[in-house]
Amino acid sequence: MLDHVSIGITDREKSKAFYDAVLPTIGLMKVADYGEVFAYGPSRENPLFWLTEQADTGNSQGCHWAFRAPNRAAIHKFHAAALVSGGTDNGGPGKRDYEAHYYAAFVLDPDGNKIEAVCFDPE
Repeated sequence: MLDHVSIGITDREKSKAFYDAVLPTIGLMKVADYGEVFAYGPSRENPLFWLTEQADTGNSQGCHWAFRAPNRAAIHKFHAAALVSGGTDNGGPGKRDYEAHYYAAFVLDPDGNKIEAVCFDPE
């Protein structure tokens, strides 16, 4: 079972602005902030997504993080917030053929990490 993930970022302020706008759309908030390291989660007791500022994150294009969204409306909010906050579209909100009711949106964050919001609610 996965407890938390941590990814490298190159610009704390740019990434913080991006994730502060995007993650609340799927129920996550900033729950810890220690300067160059900060975390998001559903509560202070559950910081599940950590970001660490580094001089160079290397080729992060292979990273992919999927967050469970509460419903399809949240997927649309996630995608819209990402695009206006410095993210790049990598697959707009919609049904995917991976399995029944797989509904998701994909974006690239400011460092090129592939971030997904997904839910499995039927229409």
